[in-house]
Amino acid sequence: MGNGWQEWPLMVFTVLGQCVVGGFIVLALALFTRLTAQERSRIHLAMFFLWVLMAIAFIASVLHLGSPLRALNSLNRLGASPLSNEIGSGSLFFALGGIYWLLATLKKMPLALGRVWLGLTLIAALGFVYAMCRVYAINTVPTWDNGFTAISFIMTVLIAGPLLGYLLLRGADIQGAALRILPAISVLALLISLSAVILQSSDLATIHTSLQSASTLIPDYALLSVWRLLLLVLGLGCWLCPLILRKRPAIASLVLAFVLVFSGEMLGRAIFYGLHMTVGLAIAG
Repeated sequence: MGNGWQEWPLMVFTVLGQCVVGGFIVLALALFTRLTAQERSRIHLAMFFLWVLMAIAFIASVLHLGSPLRALNSLNRLGASPLSNEIGSGSLFFALGGIYWLLATLKKMPLALGRVWLGLTLIAALGFVYAMCRVYAINTVPTWDNGFTAISFIMTVLIAGPLLGYLLLRGADIQGAALRILPAISVLALLISLSAVILQSSDLATIHTSLQSASTLIPDYALLSVWRLLLLVLGLGCWLCPLILRKRPAIASLVLAFVLVFSGEMLGRAIFYGLHMTVGLAIAG
């Protein structure tokens, strides 16, 4: 399916990074609600897994660059280069979130300061997603330089993020009526993502050069998209079925759900990178 799988470090970095952003938003909003000291403590402990996943994402990004020294060089044009901005904003989000988690876990974070810190980290998280979208706004790559890229990235945040956040809150034994909103967000995001895939499949036929059409980049585009949809539906099903039966989802069921959804988003990201097509300055369509 094209060369998409060759970019697996970028796939891991972008998908995991977006999952962590979505999961962090859920946990941060939970921390803004009225909680007992024990509940806050359990959420802080659960937040540890977000930063483990974020660390894995950054390790993957370093593998893509080839060496840690190149990772440092990627920050040389901070403010001018979309790649530098992506790494810089991701590092800022990671640092702010990690420091917050460490101080909160050690009971060194005052409640008022913690709320402000969480607010700043939320802004950094959204800035990270925006920076990731900007990296692929390349006018010589029309298959990326369109609204479908931003929709894809944001929908990953909204499909996998609520599930990851719910899983961590479940592990922290946090309950509340507001948690019922999370599955609805993921399902709505899935429907939007499906609509975007259908629209993009039509749009690809309009992008071509004298030698190649974008629709031929991935001959199995439709089949792979169906497999992605199946993985996402199965994953969300593992989450939703217990809720429909008015049961609390088991942690094992939620872990399986996240693995399936993550796999589906990885497949979708492989399709994205497989659609790379440089056409120079002349774009026919």
